[in-house]
Amino acid sequence: MHSNPLITPVILSGGSGTRLWPLSTPEKPKQFLNLFGPLSMFQLTLQRCADQSLYRNPVIVGSASHIELLRDQMQEVGVMSGDIILEPCPRNTAPAIALAALSAENPTDLLLVMPSDHMIENLAAFRKSVIASIPVAQSRWLVTFGIEATGPATGYGYIKQGDRIVGSARSLSARKFVEKPNRENAEKMLAEGGYHWNAGIFLFRADSYLAAMEQYAPEILAACRSAMDKHQSDGDICYPDPDAFASAPCDSIDYAIMERADKVAVTPVNPGWSDVGSWDALFDISNKDEHSNAIVGNAVTIDSGNNLIHSEDIQVAVHGVNDLIIVTHGNKVMILPRGQSQNVKAIAQTVEAED
Repeated sequence: MHSNPLITPVILSGGSGTRLWPLSTPEKPKQFLNLFGPLSMFQLTLQRCADQSLYRNPVIVGSASHIELLRDQMQEVGVMSGDIILEPCPRNTAPAIALAALSAENPTDLLLVMPSDHMIENLAAFRKSVIASIPVAQSRWLVTFGIEATGPATGYGYIKQGDRIVGSARSLSARKFVEKPNRENAEKMLAEGGYHWNAGIFLFRADSYLAAMEQYAPEILAACRSAMDKHQSDGDICYPDPDAFASAPCDSIDYAIMERADKVAVTPVNPGWSDVGSWDALFDISNKDEHSNAIVGNAVTIDSGNNLIHSEDIQVAVHGVNDLIIVTHGNKVMILPRGQSQNVKAIAQTVEAED
């Protein structure tokens, strides 16, 4: 049987995480939190690409301020990294991925780019879709993975599928990318069919990505190339040049590349995915008790249902309340109605301003 070429996982771990305040802080953003049990989402992402018959050691692109966290959490799950590239300042995903592509040992290496703070429940389905996408990526397509839309979500971007790619069992051309829609437009897209949620997970050759950057985002590429040319190393840690990297325009891979390049493919997959982008999203995928309360930590509920309670430090007791989000961390307590978690960022900013 023909064996697949090894893929280099690129794990993006630079997020600052205000949407899960007060648990998530700039010092310890959500990818490093244990929201689902003993392992953090960063550790679960590392385990997702632990199969050495398919993957090389991962390249981690993270923030210089999280190096201890990165190292400790990698050690806990026994993962060696290919490289840890530490961004001197946040510049969004297009430059972060460029650093990883420039560090590839071979220009034709396949890179599987994954955020470190997403959940994927069905690893077998995810793995199948990655393997099915290898020939497409080798043919110099930029592959993105489209998640089956289960409802008119307004918190995700969408990808519209085009024609099936010749020679591929599952991948289609991506006809267009749609920004986060309002509810009416999301419902229209679902009714029309052929739209997938954009999970921000990609597979492509390093040289295909760099060629697309050369064409569509030359300033970002030039800044990142200069930052890597002048980098400092300390063992497996790469420190790109701070001044050069800071000069890169701040842009996402979607805006800079995927929405503009012509050879963009989408591979549909339904692997039980969530970007855990809010407390409401966390409630949706959490285990519940018989009254549909999702509880992590120390809580007592009486005549109460459909609540999310997350309190590891202090005991929370509720009576006769429904549909609330209650989160404690240290000396901070946040309470808001379920369905309102898009306001958490504003709450966090207001509280930080008061402190």
